[in-house]
Amino acid sequence: MNLEIGTVVKSLKGRDKDKYFCVVCIEDGYVYLCDGKERKLSKPKRKNIKHIEVTQAKLQTETLQVDKHINRAVKSLNIVEE
Repeated sequence: MNLEIGTVVKSLKGRDKDKYFCVVCIEDGYVYLCDGKERKLSKPKRKNIKHIEVTQAKLQTETLQVDKHINRAVKSLNIVEE
């Protein structure tokens, strides 16, 4: 599992199941996730690493500065459900 800040992940458990987020912080077995719309940079979602699926997509550092840019980047990936 190659988990870094900027990696796009899919939520596997909870109310946000099957939604895609960007990792903004990693601490002690937890990640903090942001999607730029419902979960903003000012209040990211805390999630157990066991409850996410890592994708191959990664956002650039410049994109991680503004909620609007994160939202556009996650949507533009066009991740299709299998």
